[in-house]
Amino acid sequence: MSDLEIEVLDLKELVLSNNSFGPSDVTSIRNAITENYGHFGELRDAVGEMEADTMLSPAGKTKMGVCQFLLGRFRDSLETLQSADGSAMALFYQARCQFELRHYDEAIATYEAAQKSGYNEDECKIRTAESHRYAGRIDQSLAILDDIFGPAEQTPEYMYQRAATVAAVGGRLEEAMTLYERAINTDPNHAGALFGLALENDRLGNDEESLALYERAAKAFPTGIGALINLGLIYEDRDQYDRAQSCYKRILDCYPEHPQASLYIKDASATGNQLYDEEAQRRNDKLAQILNMPVNNFELSVRSRNCLQKMGIDTIGDLTRTTEAELLSSKNFGETSLFEIREMLTSKGLSLGQFAHEKKSNDPPIDTSHMSPDEQALLERPISDLNLSVRARKCMARLQLNTIGELIRKTGDDMLECKNFGVTSLNEVREKLADLGLKMRGD
Repeated sequence: MSDLEIEVLDLKELVLSNNSFGPSDVTSIRNAITENYGHFGELRDAVGEMEADTMLSPAGKTKMGVCQFLLGRFRDSLETLQSADGSAMALFYQARCQFELRHYDEAIATYEAAQKSGYNEDECKIRTAESHRYAGRIDQSLAILDDIFGPAEQTPEYMYQRAATVAAVGGRLEEAMTLYERAINTDPNHAGALFGLALENDRLGNDEESLALYERAAKAFPTGIGALINLGLIYEDRDQYDRAQSCYKRILDCYPEHPQASLYIKDASATGNQLYDEEAQRRNDKLAQILNMPVNNFELSVRSRNCLQKMGIDTIGDLTRTTEAELLSSKNFGETSLFEIREMLTSKGLSLGQFAHEKKSNDPPIDTSHMSPDEQALLERPISDLNLSVRARKCMARLQLNTIGELIRKTGDDMLECKNFGVTSLNEVREKLADLGLKMRGD
């Protein structure tokens, strides 16, 4: 379908007409809403009219159930489809609903029934593999995908599912990213592949690339909640609160009671209404960027590098919080190295000790005498092992916390001082630590 045809599509008429309804019509609806989100309201209105029709035929119920699925109303859709015409399409979307409701084994059985009724065999197999993956059966998922041959291997859905499965296996990041990219090259609007590639770039610290991909994933329809949440958080980090609210509103359009989106949209609204000096904000952002620059980015002598490393000074910010006296007290750090450091900071408009007043006292040591060797080993594990949400992970990075041991030295109040880290994130961290039998300081 061309852009012009999408623009003039009467989506409501398409849904309410008595014409036959199949996978190509679903694609037309998805493309229309991707191109113009205003069509979402038309779809919602059309479904409302269908729900009010007490004389709806079994085939009409299949159409209504599929459209309810597209609106994100999975329970309503499943109920509708179970009383529809029993067609292959009705069965396939029943399985899609069961998957979204996390009934993975039921979804697998229903995909098999849809396949037997004549729905595309490869598509049913690909979705079955997805269900196994979400159920934690990665090997079974990969085995199913390995058994799919021919044109299906070149479809964006197959490449996306294979990429996500390979990523779940671990240790094959390059392969996963290549598959995501191939899926996007085939279908530039594939929400899953866009989100998967955005997430991997996010984890690698490729901020601009991940932002662009999240924005494209958010435009696609249906949009995954994860893409909208992560994009909203990025916008909040950039003080673009209106855009963040738009992301959370998209979620609430489909899931009015979604707790995370409901909380985040209130936070973004409250923060976004605060007045601030934009010029001062830009200056602060630029300063923060400079302070976070690693000292290894600069041409320093070997002696200076070694001394800074021994003192745990990694960034320009660390230097501005360190006085000249503290540097000179370090073994082998002399006037020559001091002059070299001064010149480097002066070139950035900074000086040694400039922010020494901001240096916080070290967190108190942890009493590990009552812990078993296994419990003590937990403290050395990376924070990534907690599988925290994006918002919580960003706070860990800002506070430069790398291990679980460093985290439990912090109090709840310490964490709440971090930008965009609220009570919900704090409770999440406490729950993850409780699962390991640990608590934060002061809890």
